[in-house]
Amino acid sequence: MTDKTALSLYPFRLSCVTKSPIWGGTRLVREWGKQSDGDTVGESWELTVRKNEKSRILNGPLAGQTLEEVIDRVGPAFIAPDWSAGTFPLLIKLIDAADRLSVQVHPDDAYAARVENDRGKTEMWYIVDAAPDAEIICGLRAGVGRAEFAEAVRAGKIDGVMHRQKVRKGEVYFIPAGLLHAIGSGILIAEIQQNCDLTYRVYDYDRRDKDGKLRPLHVEKALDVVRPFTAEEIDAIRFSRRSDSLANGEVLADCDFFRVERLTLNGSAVTLPDFAGMRHLLCVDGSATLVCGGESYTLAKGDNLESWLLPAGLPASLSGNATLIVSAV
Repeated sequence: MTDKTALSLYPFRLSCVTKSPIWGGTRLVREWGKQSDGDTVGESWELTVRKNEKSRILNGPLAGQTLEEVIDRVGPAFIAPDWSAGTFPLLIKLIDAADRLSVQVHPDDAYAARVENDRGKTEMWYIVDAAPDAEIICGLRAGVGRAEFAEAVRAGKIDGVMHRQKVRKGEVYFIPAGLLHAIGSGILIAEIQQNCDLTYRVYDYDRRDKDGKLRPLHVEKALDVVRPFTAEEIDAIRFSRRSDSLANGEVLADCDFFRVERLTLNGSAVTLPDFAGMRHLLCVDGSATLVCGGESYTLAKGDNLESWLLPAGLPASLSGNATLIVSAV
């Protein structure tokens, strides 16, 4: 039994959790107002319900409570009407890669459950901004299978088997579990993913951490889970469902793990369609006004105004000039 009505739910402005890995830059600090103990922020976790990283509500009567505490009171229907998986399904980040991230791969649910007692990790990247020559690593080159990849890794010749892809602002890349990948330098990304932080590093450019130690690799586990994909196979996973619309936007992914839409506002008001579960709204450009329950809320890039969660069943509309990434399960 839940006490959803007693809580009088409303749109939640969410706090972020920042991380400062060695490859992080300063854009999230300078342009988005993110704060950390150092000068750089590589990751800003905009929606997180994890043991040590929890989004808090910043506005209204529930301010100060963690999102997890509210969901525990409301029950699983807060996430989706038929949600029964127990754990929170999504982790949403902003990533500022001033330097290259490690070449890595993530396990699928089956491997993660068997080996790590965790869930797997499929993710989607929305390119918020990119330097003119920025590129990502996205899969293996055509004709390279697992055996050839393993041989290249052990021979120290991994560069010859990876597929590199130039990227531009506004593009979308879907990264299923098992796909070799890496974010290159000069890229700002919004990442929507399963709620898992399992990463198997294959190559890290011989970088050392703040203590002067080489960062650990996970080559054998990576070789267990990596697999070649065709573009058609990736798209089949990326659009494996046909769900109800989140925001009448452009569908970027609709898979077993999440649905993501891009909503572009050009001055006119948009009524959000009814949706049975929660929706996360991430403003990656411009500003917008969300109207819900007779109240108005400002969504904007920066100052902790970009990340909002709309509980299920709340009629709402949006107006302004903005680009929003809307996510749900």
